[in-house]
Amino acid sequence: MSTSAPLRSGTFEQRLIRRGDADYEATRAGSMWNQRVPARYPEVIVIARDVVDVVAAVRWAAKRELRVSVKSGGHSWSGNHLRDDGLLLDVAALDEVTVDRARRRATTGPGRKSNELAAMLGRQGLAFPTGHCLGVCVGGYLLQGGFGWNGRAFGPACMSVVGLDIVTAEGELLHASEEENADLFWAARGSGAGFFGVVTRFHLKVYDKPRVTAAAGQTFPLSALEPVLRWMHAIRAEVPASVELQLAITGDAFGVGGPGIELFAPVFANSLRDAWRALRFLDSPIRRLAKRRIPMLPVPLSALYRLVMTHYPSARYGVDNLWTHAHVDELLPHLEHAARTLPPPPSHLLWLNWSPPAGARDARMAFSMEDETYLALYGCWQRAEDDARYAPWAVSNVRRMQHLASGCQLADENLGERPARFVSDDHLQRLDAIRLERDPRGTFQTWMGRP
Repeated sequence: MSTSAPLRSGTFEQRLIRRGDADYEATRAGSMWNQRVPARYPEVIVIARDVVDVVAAVRWAAKRELRVSVKSGGHSWSGNHLRDDGLLLDVAALDEVTVDRARRRATTGPGRKSNELAAMLGRQGLAFPTGHCLGVCVGGYLLQGGFGWNGRAFGPACMSVVGLDIVTAEGELLHASEEENADLFWAARGSGAGFFGVVTRFHLKVYDKPRVTAAAGQTFPLSALEPVLRWMHAIRAEVPASVELQLAITGDAFGVGGPGIELFAPVFANSLRDAWRALRFLDSPIRRLAKRRIPMLPVPLSALYRLVMTHYPSARYGVDNLWTHAHVDELLPHLEHAARTLPPPPSHLLWLNWSPPAGARDARMAFSMEDETYLALYGCWQRAEDDARYAPWAVSNVRRMQHLASGCQLADENLGERPARFVSDDHLQRLDAIRLERDPRGTFQTWMGRP
């Protein structure tokens, strides 16, 4: 399907925000959630009101040979959308949602916040693996893969995208699915900020909402790091898919009064008994080392969002990550070093047990990078004068471990400073081939760290 979208007469160019305009810098800096705004300056910023504006912006940029970058929520830690000399297209206003409960289908614009989508679906007894943090919009989240709530059971969110409305490099509005423009459908699901089009609407498969959302936790002193990590590694394949087992090494662990380890286990189930059974692995010898043990408690998803955000206040960030299946013996000295050199709280190192089932993924989408364990480092501080002191912590520690990495996740990437595999090699070759065919003039920006 191709839809010709007319341009509004005499309105579009009047609303361009050009470099040097009075409101340019506030708009540029305001496009970032991370208060550490990179020194990259697009020539023009367009805040789209609707699909017509998106079409007009892409055509306008292509005519002037300006490369286009796209922003929905602005939660990219590295600021992928801020590029020198091109056009920044802000699609946050495209946030309409429709829900067809009977068919278990929904559509959403890229600017809808994940937590809002979760609440809207939840009121109808439905669910989707939405992102973990408040304010993250679905545009970038779904393009990069989407590791969200109950994602071990539902799979990465891009697996539940069944169609997309896309404005191409030619300024055409197309629909992409397995049956229509299948190359774009394949490429969009997992290519992240390097996608060569603007998604204006996602068509989603949604699910019955689990009847029970609950969580349990344990906290440990930092002195218990080795036995806790050895336990995490040993039980990684035994954790039920309904549980998101995660561990954070932080400078102010709950109930510890200083550096320590927070073990957190949200669970999604259809009964309290099922939830309790899923969390029985926490009843292990390691619990004797805990300073605090929090039993399983029912908790709404909205409360889980608020709890997560205690680790991510409005601040300056330096972030990097890796996927790995390395043995804990190989990882331990590097994680101990990262723990010793932590920036101030709430900086933390996250160990997420993922362990995807063998054969669970296939070649039907660009997404192709996951592994047993996900490690992400989030340096967090408040003052610009501390950038040189704290900003290198995440990327330098990941560099120490990158010989143990299978790749990185695009959600927390730092490709501009540390290039890494974010899809499999054969999928990257296919992405490049589709880009060459669909965007031969290079209208859209590619990934940072690549030409």
